[in-house]
Amino acid sequence: MAKFKIIVSDPEDGTSKIVELEEARAAPFIGRKIGESLDGAVVDLPAHKLRITGGSDRDGVPMRPNVHGGVRRNVVLSGGVGFNPEAKGERRRKTVRGNVITDEIVQINTKIIEKPKKPAETKKEQAT
Repeated sequence: MAKFKIIVSDPEDGTSKIVELEEARAAPFIGRKIGESLDGAVVDLPAHKLRITGGSDRDGVPMRPNVHGGVRRNVVLSGGVGFNPEAKGERRRKTVRGNVITDEIVQINTKIIEKPKKPAETKKEQAT
């Protein structure tokens, strides 16, 4: 079965947290695509919403959102995920992985898109 390292990033304060999931706890991620949202309870963050932003497999090959499927592909890239050109107009053939999470993925990058409302915030909203 799958074993994932989930990197949960908080864009508001710039921190990140690593959560390791195995077996049945990793199952909700299999078959998901980059850009999909899921509940934070899967990674012990109840009332949070997470968005999958990328990942990589056991060899460090990055996932790319515009490559469909869960397999490795050799594509010609001019920039973006998986290739940083050194000269203007440079293109190169690189191996990247598709946008679907499979058993072969090791690391999944996510970011928090919705946090629970704090009691102080709800009181302020009711007062106005």
